[in-house]
Amino acid sequence: MRHDDVAKQLQELYAMPFGGKASGRFRIPEKLVKEMMGRRRLYPEDRTALTRALFERGFVLIDMDSFFVVMSANSFVNYRRVGKEALDAS
Repeated sequence: MRHDDVAKQLQELYAMPFGGKASGRFRIPEKLVKEMMGRRRLYPEDRTALTRALFERGFVLIDMDSFFVVMSANSFVNYRRVGKEALDAS
């Protein structure tokens, strides 16, 4: 399966109710992502391509080694910003 097809599936999962939540961020085991991609292994270029495909759809893929986290890129918009003053104070 192509990276964009898997990204679409992950995007659809984001909107589905499961795990006691109506929708939102989730974690998915690496093993399941391999199955979705029809692969025995995920190579760095697979991870990069999937990350890019999801980002194009407005989502962030976080690689946690044994599982992945999928979050909306909008989740990060309101995070506080580091300015030069904060760096000078440390």
